[in-house]
Amino acid sequence: MASMKTTALALAATTAATCLVTAGVAHAYTTAAPATTQAVALPPGYQIVTLPNATVPNFQRRTLLCPGTKHVLGGGAEAQGNGAILVGSFPTGDGRGWIALGRQIGYNDVGISVYAICAD
Repeated sequence: MASMKTTALALAATTAATCLVTAGVAHAYTTAAPATTQAVALPPGYQIVTLPNATVPNFQRRTLLCPGTKHVLGGGAEAQGNGAILVGSFPTGDGRGWIALGRQIGYNDVGISVYAICAD
């Protein structure tokens, strides 16, 4: 019987691999299934959109909208700077984009980058 640590590590690795495949970042295979090469089917109009790093006041939201009539499938963000903390990363209420905000300990502003996975 596998130890709890081994089971937890296997579950974490499987979850990470599933997330990468879902995002179209990498092809991953588990040992439970035969190793076969399968193309990842992307949704129509699939596009990764970025809002490059910009320095904004602490806790100020940065919003990235999908182009045209596309909707967000997922997203993320990065807080940059000494002691930078990403406080929030979530979709817009209408499902058309991604919002991020952060703060930087000991400073009045923080660098924030935002990423959105969009599709028709």
